[in-house]
Amino acid sequence: MNSVTVRTLLVRGMIAGVFAGLLAFGLAYLIGEPQVDAAIAVEEAHAHAHAHGAEEVELVSRAVQSTAGLATAVLVYGTAFGGIAALAFCFALGRIGGFGARATAGLVALTGFVTVALVPFLKYPANPPAVGDPDTLNKRTALFFLMIVLGVLLALGAVVLGRKLASRWGNWNATVAAGAAFAVAVGIALAFLPAGDPVPKEFPADVLWEFRLASLGVQALLWAALGLILAHLAHRVLEAGSPAAGTAEAAEPAPAASVPAH
Repeated sequence: MNSVTVRTLLVRGMIAGVFAGLLAFGLAYLIGEPQVDAAIAVEEAHAHAHAHGAEEVELVSRAVQSTAGLATAVLVYGTAFGGIAALAFCFALGRIGGFGARATAGLVALTGFVTVALVPFLKYPANPPAVGDPDTLNKRTALFFLMIVLGVLLALGAVVLGRKLASRWGNWNATVAAGAAFAVAVGIALAFLPAGDPVPKEFPADVLWEFRLASLGVQALLWAALGLILAHLAHRVLEAGSPAAGTAEAAEPAPAASVPAH
C-alpha cells in the first residue's frame, strides 16, 4: 500500500469519525445528559445541605456544556480515533487472514471498542458528577489511560499469538486460543490494578447504573458507526485504486502489423 493510498484512507477515516461522532453526540444528548442532570441535582442537594458560604459561580452554563461542549468533545474524539482506526486498517489489511477491506475495517473497529472502551470500563466505569473524590482525579485519569494502553498491547499480543498458532492449529483454533489468552491477561490486569473511588452510599443506584449504561452505549454506537462507515469508504478507495487501467489498456485493439511492400 503506497503513501498516497494511506493518506487517502487516513482522511477517509477522519471523515468516518466525524459522522460517527455526530451519531454518538445525538445518543449522548438523548440518553446521557438526562442522567448527568439527575446526578447534578443529587450533588446540589447534598451541597445545599452542607452549605456554609456563598455559592460558586458557574463559569460555563449547563446549557453550553450539554450542547456545544458535548458536541465538541465527541467530534474531536471521533475524528481522532477515526484517523487512528484508518492507520490500524492500513497495517492490518492482508495481515490478519484472508479478510477483505470491509471485514478488516469491522475487525479494527471491534478491537478499538474492546480495547479503548470495554476493557477500561470493566475496571474504571464512567462516573457521573458527585461520584469520585476531586483530589484523586489525576490518579484515576492515569489509571484509566493505563488500562487503555494495556488493552491495546494485550490485543496486539493476541494477534501475534494467533498468527503464530494458525499454521499449526488452524485459523479457528488459533483465534479461540488467542482470544482466551487475551481474556485471561485482561482478567489478571483487572485483579491487580488498584480500584477506583467508592460510590457514595447516598447516591441513587438507578442514576449511576443508567449513566454508566448510557456511557457504554454511546461508545458502542460510535465504534460501530465508525467501523461501518470506514468499511464503505475504504472499500471504495481500494476499489478505485485497483488495476482497472491495465484492463482497459488490454481491451484496446493492438495496432495492426505493417505489411512490407512488394
